[in-house]
Amino acid sequence: MIEKTIKDRLTFLNVTALEIVNESHLHHGHAGNNGGAHFNVLIKSPLFIGKTRMERHRMVYTALEDLIPQTIHALSIKTEVPDD
Repeated sequence: MIEKTIKDRLTFLNVTALEIVNESHLHHGHAGNNGGAHFNVLIKSPLFIGKTRMERHRMVYTALEDLIPQTIHALSIKTEVPDD
């Protein structure tokens, strides 16, 4: 299951919260989709503290880059630092 792969790949971030929502069913027949899945991901990590949004997203994309675009066609990322 791709959600487990995503979760496993992001463990290095020491996540305090992780939500992975597969929205592929909303994009069935989407132009340009080669069969990969569509995901919304919310990640809270202490490693995001002091990082810009671009730096945070780069960390996530780097962990998943070999899955894009064949396995993951679209990825919406929301990154946050943990609540105090």
